[in-house]
Amino acid sequence: MRPRPAPGADASPTPGQLAGGRSGARRHGAQPRVDWPASFLRGRPKKRDDLVLRARSAKPRELWLVIVDASASTRRHGALGQAKGLLAEVFEQAYRQRARLAVLHAAGRQPRWLWQGQKASAQLRDWLHELGAGGGTPLPEALAQAADWLQQRQRHQPGERQRLLIVTDGRLSDCPPLAPLPCASLLVDIESGPVRLGRAQQLAANLGAEYRAIGDLPLR
Repeated sequence: MRPRPAPGADASPTPGQLAGGRSGARRHGAQPRVDWPASFLRGRPKKRDDLVLRARSAKPRELWLVIVDASASTRRHGALGQAKGLLAEVFEQAYRQRARLAVLHAAGRQPRWLWQGQKASAQLRDWLHELGAGGGTPLPEALAQAADWLQQRQRHQPGERQRLLIVTDGRLSDCPPLAPLPCASLLVDIESGPVRLGRAQQLAANLGAEYRAIGDLPLR
C-alpha cells in the first residue's frame, strides 16, 4: 500500500472530500484492477483490451481455492515444475488483491488442507518451494471435499465471490462420476511429454470447468 498524500499540515480532511477524503479518494482516484483468473479464462492476453478489469470500489471479497495434484505422474517431463511457476503467480496475485486463499494438496492416500480461507503468506511460498511429486492421486476425493467446503462457506458468507483453480495432469486410474462444481472454475492441464492421454480436458467438461493447457497461460 502507498501512503495517502497529506492534504496539508493543519488540514483536517473529512470523508467525502475529493482531495484526501476517504470517500472521494475511493470514488475518483481508484484505478481498476486486473482480474487475472477471469483473464486466464479468456485465453492468453495479447493486448491490454484482452484483460478483464474490475472496479476497485465495487469489489466484493474473493476466495480463491486451489487444488494441487502432486501425484507421482506429475513428475514426468517437468510438469510439476511448470505448475509451481503458475502457483507462485497465483499466490502473489492473491496477496496483492487481498483475496482469501485456500489450498488443498491432492497427493498420497488422501487430500490435505494446507490453507483454508486465510490471506496468502510466506508459509505458502515455503510449502511451494518444498513441494514434490509422489504417491497416488486422490483428486476425486479432493474435488468432493472442496465442493462441500465451498457450499458451507457460501452459506456463512453469501457475499463472497468464490473461484476454484484445479492444477492436474488428469492421469487418474479411476474417477467416479463427479457433480458440477459450485463456483466459477478453471482446470489447468499440466500434462506434458510426447505421449499425452488428454484426460484433463474431459475431466474439466465433467466438472463444468473451463479448460486451459498450462502452455496457453501468460506466465512470466
